Amino acid sequence: MATKLAVCSPTPDDDVMTTAFINPGMPEHFGIRITSAEKDKLVGHVHGGALAAFGDDLGGTLAALNIAPGFRTTTVESKINILRSCPPGRLTGVSVPVHVGRRTIVLQTSIYRSDGKLAALMTQTQMVLPREPNAAK
Repeated sequence: MATKLAVCSPTPDDDVMTTAFINPGMPEHFGIRITSAEKDKLVGHVHGGALAAFGDDLGGTLAALNIAPGFRTTTVESKINILRSCPPGRLTGVSVPVHVGRRTIVLQTSIYRSDGKLAALMTQTQMVLPREPNAAK
């Protein structure tokens, strides 16, 4: 069963949202909204452009769903092919894991225009790292 997640502020008619992936930085700035998230597939929406930022955020969020507690990921490689222009309207991104290993996760994100045509295809590699303990101040 998919877990419904919000990256932007939830609307009043949304189901109860988990705060596990709320990131008020760049995703909110670009209007990125996760609509469903599972270990094998993450779906999101964005209004307007920002294809590379959108794809990177979806891939990084999916990578985080595939790691053990106490670990984090960081993008070490990213490539995007922009295949066609995006007229105004909603874009949908679908990110799937290509390889989930102990040290690296490779993801592919397809970004579709509102007419369903593929607009961009991103492949990225995420390195899995141990989470650093919080330093006592």
